[in-house]
Amino acid sequence: MTKIKSNRHNPVIHPHQRVGVFIDVQNLYYSAKNLYRKKVNFGNILNETVAGRKLIRAFAYVVRTESKEEMPFFDALYNLGIEKREKDLQIFYSGMKKADWDVGLTVDAIRLAPSLDAVILVSGDGDYVPLIEYLQKSTGKYVEVAAFGETASSKLIEVADSFLDLSDDQDRFLIVDRKLSENKSQTGNNSNNGQKAVDYKKNNDRKQMHKKNIKK
Repeated sequence: MTKIKSNRHNPVIHPHQRVGVFIDVQNLYYSAKNLYRKKVNFGNILNETVAGRKLIRAFAYVVRTESKEEMPFFDALYNLGIEKREKDLQIFYSGMKKADWDVGLTVDAIRLAPSLDAVILVSGDGDYVPLIEYLQKSTGKYVEVAAFGETASSKLIEVADSFLDLSDDQDRFLIVDRKLSENKSQTGNNSNNGQKAVDYKKNNDRKQMHKKNIKK
């Protein structure tokens, strides 16, 4: 894995490469919220990861809620040239909520791989490690990962051909969220959010260790 400050300074990138971008919206949203109490600037992330290359398709994997409050955000993604994949939020009798896009994103990435030279995964979720390894070993693709380093799976960073830590340029990749900022000022500190981010990363890495033990 090569850690880079900017894709534009990556020597293996050239303008004739065909790229596909796959954005795990939930992963980035909660990472930015728990770490910085801010929103994600998906437009700047798209521009940075594509880095002047030939963008074939860009997908954002999102969740619909009953309130429909997310519709303006969906429209903003469309205006950026990002295609959205939508899934309804599942609410179980126990009250547990679930909206998992791991399989859908994986299927899209494998399906489009023959048309791409490089696959760009925007997520820190360790569940995508098998996908990255498959794309590298079975299809010969160059796989890039962009995520917030503090919450990204260590294994995911390790197996990626290159890793862009979005936390290294917060002014570019984050947007101030007035609601979250107001809540922060009322509570007086955000130590709990930092702990949530640490716990999120530990859980990510723990899932990978569990999978390894099962394989053994």
